[in-house]
Amino acid sequence: MDKKLIFQKGSAGRKNNYIRKPFFYLQEPHQIIPKEFLREELSLPSLGELEVVRHYTNLARLNFSLDTNFYPLGSCTMKYNPKVNEELANLEGFTQLHPYQKEEDIQGALGLIYNLEKILCQITGMSKFTFQASSGAQGELIGMAIIRKYHDIKGNRRRKVIVPDSSHGTNPATASLCGYEVVVVDSNKEGLVDIDKLYKLADKDVAAIMLTNPNTLGLFEENILEISDIIHKQGGFLYYDGANFNPLLGITNPALMGFDVIHLNFHKTFSTPHGCGGPGAGAVGVVPALADFLPVPVVEKKRNKFYFNYKIKLTIGRVRSFYGNFAVLIKAYVYLLMLGKEGLLRVAQNSVINANYIKEKLKDCYKVAYNKRCMHEIVFSCDKQKEKGVTALDIAKRLLDYQIHPPTMYFPLTVKEALMVEPTETENKETLDYFVKTMMKIDKDINQDPIRIKNSPHTTPVRRVDEVSAARSPNLRYDYTNET
Repeated sequence: MDKKLIFQKGSAGRKNNYIRKPFFYLQEPHQIIPKEFLREELSLPSLGELEVVRHYTNLARLNFSLDTNFYPLGSCTMKYNPKVNEELANLEGFTQLHPYQKEEDIQGALGLIYNLEKILCQITGMSKFTFQASSGAQGELIGMAIIRKYHDIKGNRRRKVIVPDSSHGTNPATASLCGYEVVVVDSNKEGLVDIDKLYKLADKDVAAIMLTNPNTLGLFEENILEISDIIHKQGGFLYYDGANFNPLLGITNPALMGFDVIHLNFHKTFSTPHGCGGPGAGAVGVVPALADFLPVPVVEKKRNKFYFNYKIKLTIGRVRSFYGNFAVLIKAYVYLLMLGKEGLLRVAQNSVINANYIKEKLKDCYKVAYNKRCMHEIVFSCDKQKEKGVTALDIAKRLLDYQIHPPTMYFPLTVKEALMVEPTETENKETLDYFVKTMMKIDKDINQDPIRIKNSPHTTPVRRVDEVSAARSPNLRYDYTNET
């Protein structure tokens, strides 16, 4: 029975007596919405409450999540986010707001957006923020569109955007989407931007360089001020990809490094669950010189009243409907208020300590891609294990048998057989020790029973699948009616 779809369960006429009309509906639906937009019947299953609860509870048990086990997915910061933030975001005063309400009726919500912006300006050193972006990727698009319009208005004919060879894939994709030619700068032997090669690439044709700092190898760009100087002297901008912002909180900020535009992933740093495609938020911050290019509207304050300002002089326009994913902003605001300045500093310190702890514990079993102090994540190379016939993919799949989600595999592309591990600041020492012990056991088992590891996982609801076939020819329909 548990294999059946929800539409294959229940019985005609069966009712759920606990469903009530919400108290805030003072009118019947047809009195609010034109009748032509209403359907008289919906093709929904007839189920009792117990059937619904059991169905979705059993489905949830098949999912791997942070609420169940360790999730050390590198570069994506799959950390625990306090449930109280979800509760507060679900307060009726927030959930029953409508984006078309008059400004005087939503002063509390506008005040929250305004205050959140001021806090992020303090944390990052930026001058202004927009919260319209639904994700970090869309935030990148906004940031690069601002840079593009700035150069266009100034009459600067810029064709190129520089990205490191270890960059996130969204960086070159965004630059290309904005009409730029992507130029790759190589890393040096320490995993950082090769300054000599950057000098050769930087000229008056460069619109910007897009950087993550710490970079995707978990290493801090020690020459960031020199990089900033090289690009700025050519009239270009520094774009900051905020995917790896956690280890900098309360320690330093992008403005001090010379960055002009940044985006922050709320689902990675500021308490929004990450996964299932959203909703997310990619807050975009800019320095004063670019503030007049932000999308409209932005929230301003005048005579103790908050309002939407649509009169941004050189705005790139509106980039999405309404004003962003407001519930995500609530969670970020609550998170920041709960932690405070000292709490944010602990986030950074613990994320760095946890990553370096794992690095030191495992460096004798697994090759460290760049054996130096890392920041919030560590990249291992499974070259030694591959020589014995077991790949990084095999090791990642084996971790599932120990109730540990696989780390990011084969990224960055500059590291062969890469496993990128980000323990995050929210995991305790016992969890990290269990992960270390498991990784050591897998390495030992490679010598004794490599075939078992290559056939992993053995305990999950779905065994190893053919990823290529699954991606190219997905079977989204399964007929359970023929089962006996």
